[in-house]
Amino acid sequence: KIFWYEPTKKWVMVLFEKDGHSIYNSGNLKDWSYKSHTRGFWECPEMFPLAVDGNRNNRKWVMYGASGTYMIGNFDGETFTMESGKHVFFSGNQYASQTYNNIPESDGRRIQIGWGTIPQPGMAFTNMMTFPTQLTLRTTRNGVRLFSEPIAEITELHKKSYQWSDMTIDQANTNLQSVSGDLFHIKMKVEIIDGTSFDFQLNGNSIVRYDMNMNKINGTFYEGDNFDSITLELLIDRTSVEAFADNGKLALIAPLKPAKNKNGFEFRKSDPKIKIHNLEVHELKSIWQQN
Repeated sequence: KIFWYEPTKKWVMVLFEKDGHSIYNSGNLKDWSYKSHTRGFWECPEMFPLAVDGNRNNRKWVMYGASGTYMIGNFDGETFTMESGKHVFFSGNQYASQTYNNIPESDGRRIQIGWGTIPQPGMAFTNMMTFPTQLTLRTTRNGVRLFSEPIAEITELHKKSYQWSDMTIDQANTNLQSVSGDLFHIKMKVEIIDGTSFDFQLNGNSIVRYDMNMNKINGTFYEGDNFDSITLELLIDRTSVEAFADNGKLALIAPLKPAKNKNGFEFRKSDPKIKIHNLEVHELKSIWQQN
């Protein structure tokens, strides 16, 4: 990863070698001098600054590798100094994520695209790229953490939209019968009234299961701020499901399993009692150019 560091008027290269990421400096992009090394990462280095809670006067640096485990700290142009970590901000079939440099200052976003390690049967390529997400640093009860949520431009793919509020499982499942297609952008807030979990399914397969007793989403441990309720944003493609909990505090990327039935979307009927505070379902247009 190579970028210009204005305070020292030097190019910075973050290079994976041995057991972590090394920092090199250059004034001409040809001659490089070694400065420091941070252990604990494997390949595909990434490092960038982010404003904490949007405050540009309080910036921290994020360093991560291909696995997505990350550290938060400071950087002086030569040495990354860890303040907290390692943390995780995603789980599942994503690897080697990279972000764009030099997005215009008027935009100011840090946008990431990951390699989705999900097979694409019958296609002339291997695996896929994940939906672009915006990365931010936000203060949580456990400290500053990295959030990843879908970029706003995904709304440009919305084709047909549905929106409901304050529903039981039966009411939600009845409303969901009107939804059709195979590409979706979904948002919901669900509260567990009785019991400890709920399961949102597509064609007989679980795509999001939240367990407030085990503090897990789809089997991954999750430190949510509210144990009995959760907000979710889902992006469903023909072969993949990307789920984002509580405005991107944790992202989960997984293959979409072959359909077991033709029931479409539904909440698991056996769950004791939940309240769906709001539910948005947007059918999406394909980005493929039709010949």
